[in-house]
Amino acid sequence: MAASKNGKSKAAGSPTSPTPASAKEVKPNLHQQSHETQRYGEIIKLPNGLSEKVCKQSVALLNQCLADTITLRDMYKKHHWQVVGPTFNQLHLMYDQHYEGQVLLVDIVAERIQLLGGVALAMAPDIAEATKIARPPRGREPAAVQLRRLAEAHEQIIISARDAAEQVDKSGDAGSNDVFVSNVLRTNELQVWFLTEHLVAASPVTA
Repeated sequence: MAASKNGKSKAAGSPTSPTPASAKEVKPNLHQQSHETQRYGEIIKLPNGLSEKVCKQSVALLNQCLADTITLRDMYKKHHWQVVGPTFNQLHLMYDQHYEGQVLLVDIVAERIQLLGGVALAMAPDIAEATKIARPPRGREPAAVQLRRLAEAHEQIIISARDAAEQVDKSGDAGSNDVFVSNVLRTNELQVWFLTEHLVAASPVTA
């Protein structure tokens, strides 16, 4: 213990003691300056056996797919919350199952972009600017219209995924080709099949 001027001992670490260096080391610095370590569109060359040109082409195709997939994912959640009608329970559950499938796709596509040395789109304003899927109204729509919107979005992604798969295959990017075919294409083909079966003539789901 250290002695004070009046002769009384003062415990170490008391309120009047100076802050130890170790405390400064663990104190959060909440005044970090904002800066980008990698700009969107730039490629950081990684030892993946692909040229920077090939990676840049693949990243652009993957980011378009990512923007459309995020949009479809969120459309599923919107419809999950807003669906009404005699098939409410069935559609409510199916929409959420398909949403989870799209969540998985989003992560697969985004991680493929990053491992190619690119930057994955992430924030809602950026997704809204990039997506090719039409924006639905904020309000509630009949179940049949929800299904139609989802089916159209799936078809758009399917067409784009087939085209992208062909392009990256020609450039030698087998990994991205696998993502487009095994993940994006097959998931969307399966989900759109489940959706459209609710719109056959015998279905009670009409607008």
